[in-house]
Amino acid sequence: MRNILIYVIAAFVISLIAAPFIIKGLRRLKAGQAILHYVDFHASKSGTPTMGGFIFILPMILLSPIFLRSNTPFALVIVVSSLGFALLGFLDDFIKVKTKKNLGLRAYQKIIGQGGIALLVAIFYFLVNQEGRILIPFVNIYFDIGWFIIPLVFIAIIATTNSVNLTDGIDGLAGSVTIAYLVFFIVISYFVSVGGSLLELGQMHWISAITIGGLMTFLMFNTNKAKVFMGDTGSLYLGSLVATLAIFSFMSFFIIILGIMYVVSSLSVIIQVAYFKKTKGKRVFLMTPFHHHLEKKGFAEARIVAVYLIITVVIGLGIVASFL
Repeated sequence: MRNILIYVIAAFVISLIAAPFIIKGLRRLKAGQAILHYVDFHASKSGTPTMGGFIFILPMILLSPIFLRSNTPFALVIVVSSLGFALLGFLDDFIKVKTKKNLGLRAYQKIIGQGGIALLVAIFYFLVNQEGRILIPFVNIYFDIGWFIIPLVFIAIIATTNSVNLTDGIDGLAGSVTIAYLVFFIVISYFVSVGGSLLELGQMHWISAITIGGLMTFLMFNTNKAKVFMGDTGSLYLGSLVATLAIFSFMSFFIIILGIMYVVSSLSVIIQVAYFKKTKGKRVFLMTPFHHHLEKKGFAEARIVAVYLIITVVIGLGIVASFL
């Protein structure tokens, strides 16, 4: 616990020092976010610097070499794959900034990039866990699924990464929910065996702590009204981190439960699109993802963040209680 707190504080301090320079640099580069025309109620946010994910990614880059070792492959893969997703997000953000449009990488380019990283992680995970062992939430028993773990891991990474990306739609939302998620991940993982390696468990906790510390600083500049957005650079990074931490802890199914608000974001979009096509123009929600529906209903951004955060905390407490 002492080391966890040290990494939280260290990451917070690094981010706090770096944040003003990063934001200033983004402004000089005119890296402003273009707001889609149909999100007219966010028009005042147009031009807010994006790619602010560097604020909480930087501490990981600086601090991870301190504890990453060749004998801790899980932690190494988690960090490297998440930075790979961050790079993919950066390319998407950079193209948007360069063209001054909210259209970055093409869909097939994103699929190839995300799919390539996810597949490599899935194959590696199968090589170190050929039984395909996975923990079932609440009943807390392990179940072996063999090679089916490969498509499960692949889908988990892609789905989680894009769900976190969709959740990043209003000031402070994705950052707040992810902090709560990671805090409960640390607590819950104490009850779960991580490949029999306490060293790997400790490193996963440090990775979580660094991200929490960085996000705490980021939220100081991202809560309404935001001075900077995390962009795809940050959201894809967080999505990969959330997914791989759970996967390498045998906790893939916990993503759906503890990350329920990520699921709500994706599910609302899927339902809206499917219903729209089936009914030739009708909608279930006023707008998706779901947080935009709540905005259309008159919810203030701060209230939506509070609702998402409270639900995540309550569910986290429920999972912890199931181990007691």
